Amino acid sequence: MTVVASNYARAANDLYQTETWATEVLLRHFPVSGISVWEPAAGNHLMADVLRERGAAVVTSDIVTYDRPHDTIYDFLNGGLLGVMSNRSAIITNPPYGKGNRDAVRFAELALDRCTGMVALLLTAKFDFGKTRRHLFQNNPRFMAKIALLDRISWAGNGETGTEDHAWYVWGPAGRLTPPTMLWGAK
Repeated sequence: MTVVASNYARAANDLYQTETWATEVLLRHFPVSGISVWEPAAGNHLMADVLRERGAAVVTSDIVTYDRPHDTIYDFLNGGLLGVMSNRSAIITNPPYGKGNRDAVRFAELALDRCTGMVALLLTAKFDFGKTRRHLFQNNPRFMAKIALLDRISWAGNGETGTEDHAWYVWGPAGRLTPPTMLWGAK
C-alpha cells in the first residue's frame, strides 16, 4: 500500500470514529473481560461499546460531547488526573495525533504516567519510528507489543479507507522482563 497525502481539512476536536473491527483486533490478543478501562478519547463510544461487549467495565471521557454523553468531559492532554479515573486497570483509546504526532506522544506519556496497568493506543503504523520516541519503545520496559492492522480504517464510516496505515501499541504493567512482540490483525 502507498501512503498518500490526505486532502481532508482538519478541524479542532474533529471526530475520528474507530471502526469496531479495529478494536476487535486488539482484543483478540489482549482480552479485557473483567478489567476496568478508561477510554479518554471516547468520541461516540464505538470503541467503548466493543470493550463493554467483551466484558470490560468502561468509563468514558472526551474533550467535547459528540452524539453520546460521556461519564465526564475531560481534556486528557491539559487536565490533572481525575479521581474516578485513577483506579482503572487499563487505558485503551484512539488518541488525537496532532501535528507531527506531538499530541499522540504527549498522550502516550500521560497515559503511561496515569495508568500502571495496560495502555493500548491506536496510532499510525510508523509512530514507533521516531528517534525522539525511544523513551516510549526501545527504552521502555513496559512496551510489550505492536499490532499492525492489515486493513485500513474508514474514519468516515462510509467504507472508503483512509490514506494511512495504523497499529495498536500496547504497554503493560511496570516490571515486565519479556521483549516486545510484533503481531498482526485484519478485519
